[in-house]
Amino acid sequence: MKPVLKPGRERAAVVAPDATPLEVRGLTAAYREKPVLWDVSFHVPEGQLVGIIGPNGAGKTTLLKVVMGLMQPAAGRVRVFGQSFQKARRYVGYVPQRGSVDWDFPTDALDVVQMGLYGKLGWFRRPGKKERRVAEECLEKVGMGAFAHRQISQLSGGQQQRVFLARALAQDARLYLMDEPFAGVDYTTERAIVGLLRELKAQGRTVVAVHHDLGTAAEYFDRIVILNRHLIAEGPVGRALTRENLEAAYGGSGAFIGDR
Repeated sequence: MKPVLKPGRERAAVVAPDATPLEVRGLTAAYREKPVLWDVSFHVPEGQLVGIIGPNGAGKTTLLKVVMGLMQPAAGRVRVFGQSFQKARRYVGYVPQRGSVDWDFPTDALDVVQMGLYGKLGWFRRPGKKERRVAEECLEKVGMGAFAHRQISQLSGGQQQRVFLARALAQDARLYLMDEPFAGVDYTTERAIVGLLRELKAQGRTVVAVHHDLGTAAEYFDRIVILNRHLIAEGPVGRALTRENLEAAYGGSGAFIGDR
């Protein structure tokens, strides 16, 4: 996949086919000099579904912010396909926390999905028929084709989340970052999201998702990253998602899965 450079566009990196999707090395991040993440290191292999878990305040969302360049690390580095995020951003799709979005913004579902195409179009070129068709196909894929012209404020929580998944699909990314994609959605939407993630994996795409439900982590993901300000464990589910590691992260509170 080689991007076509256009006049006036920021030069983007050409990503090697075998480049590691995400590599974090010695990452420390802080708010007002208070550390939120401390010396975190891990890497994400290609074609994997990776869940990031940990208690509230563990630094999960902060990690995604640093990866996307929305927050500067105090120390360490992040590489996306061997490059800075800014150079590799066209290869990355993002699904934010639903609660962080202004759902009163006057736009419809189709427009939201087409926003995912601006990275390829540039901000000064309006989406045309081709982009509209792509957006409509992505809405159909998540079961929202009939709601293309519905104002996003009129959609249920699960429907809003599906729209943002459709926007990420429209980006046709190699790496998808998702901040609690299952939070506040109904069972039907959750199963639809799981099916979509598995389709992405089958296509060789990589997904890194912040997740809060320990009961489904082993079912939904191939690999797990356990955080509580520092890295507790990371690796394949069978190796990382153990009672000992969960107790180290959660301090013995919460419902734990059985030993693995």
